[in-house]
Amino acid sequence: MRVSKLYQDSQKPVISFEFFPPRDEKAGQAFDKTIDALKPLSPDFMTMTFGAGGSTKDGSYQAVKNLMGRKIPTVAYLAGFGLSPDYITQVLDRYRELGVETIFTIRGDEPREKDFQPHPDSFPYACDLIKFIASKYDFDLGCAGYPEGHIDAESLDKDIEHLKRKVDNGAKYVVCQYCYDEDFFFAYVDKCRAAGIQVPIIPGIMPVYTVKLTRMLAKICGTTIVDDMAANLDKLEGADAQAVLDYGVEFALDQCRGLLKKGVPGLHIYTMNRAPSTTRIITALREENLL
Repeated sequence: MRVSKLYQDSQKPVISFEFFPPRDEKAGQAFDKTIDALKPLSPDFMTMTFGAGGSTKDGSYQAVKNLMGRKIPTVAYLAGFGLSPDYITQVLDRYRELGVETIFTIRGDEPREKDFQPHPDSFPYACDLIKFIASKYDFDLGCAGYPEGHIDAESLDKDIEHLKRKVDNGAKYVVCQYCYDEDFFFAYVDKCRAAGIQVPIIPGIMPVYTVKLTRMLAKICGTTIVDDMAANLDKLEGADAQAVLDYGVEFALDQCRGLLKKGVPGLHIYTMNRAPSTTRIITALREENLL
């Protein structure tokens, strides 16, 4: 399954869900239940992440194998920070043997382990990793975009220059880090087009799952919690979990409506390995004939 072809050929918005590999047997059982719940929604593909420094290499592989065994179109992540070209080749060879056709490439974060030492021949940026993969393999390659700029970037304009290099080196589609104001996304797309980036650019959707998680992830990612959301999160402090989920679904639905009505090529939902919010969002959008 080649994702760029999906965006090229689909007559409706392409829907994708993102997951991370379960860490243990109990989490694996919960993951299977989540997939059982979401598969009936018939997403166009699912994506499995890859831990910093290869920390989830085997878990990611097994999770991708699990999804593909269920006949689910699957994209495998590859985070290349600190990894040697030989290590990356081994990972990619395994995915190719499994039948994976699309790899989502990111630089990735520096591992938290104090004794981690990047390989001297590792790739400093995602654009370098993409160039390496494109020179050796026939994978469809995706890459990440940052509507508010990568947290480590000098500026948004510089970050878009980096994105242009990713595309020039072989990336065929862009999935964006989530933001909580669709105006950020559309302004970013306009800047990318002005910079000569013509591949599909897909908005990422991160529903509110808990107040604590929302604030923590926003800090890590450099995502703005817009004023109305900030006020509502303050009100939801101490509220029951269902009330928080309900708010998260409604906020995400409003955001998705605005994005879809302006013609985005797809929606990429960060599920956090949970099913209820994603199920409600996709079901409601289909009932409204937006998908």
